[in-house]
Amino acid sequence: MKNSGKYENNLNIVGKTLKEIRIKKGISFEKLSNGLLLLGINIPVNCNNQRTVRDYELCAIAKVLDINVLDLLNPFIEKL
Repeated sequence: MKNSGKYENNLNIVGKTLKEIRIKKGISFEKLSNGLLLLGINIPVNCNNQRTVRDYELCAIAKVLDINVLDLLNPFIEKL
């Protein structure tokens, strides 16, 4: 089986959940990106679900959103 680097045609498993949480908290992707920059992590605004999320980025995203990393991962974990 060929590994295309995608899961269900997505480069990451948290994109949809991240967007839902971000919108619920009233945080634009630009504001999230700026918060990540303050932590030394550059995720440009124009990359919207077009790249793989690294583990350290996932932790930083959770910190900026003031949530637990599992809040981003649970929908995937429950689906397994």
